[in-house]
Amino acid sequence: MLDHELLKSIAQQMITAGEVIVDGKSSRVTRTGTRRFRTVKFVMGGMEYQAIEQNPEKPSRWGQLARQGHRVVQVRDLGSGKYVAAVVDEKVTEYSR
Repeated sequence: MLDHELLKSIAQQMITAGEVIVDGKSSRVTRTGTRRFRTVKFVMGGMEYQAIEQNPEKPSRWGQLARQGHRVVQVRDLGSGKYVAAVVDEKVTEYSR
């Protein structure tokens, strides 16, 4: 089970600030290659994750929400490489395992 409150906080910090603070540790928000989407790596529950701003040009429902002006952040487990959750305007949706 993921910490939904922490994920909401990370998504909010990532969009509005240049750094994300998790458990007193600061992580810098960087930008991806040519598309320049915000991204940050963080540790939650002893596991390393990456939060990535959603590409609005993707045909998925998440891309559609981003096109409509919603703030969409995808969360990926770096150990497995799988996406585990999405945060849309402070609402967390966990993917099935």
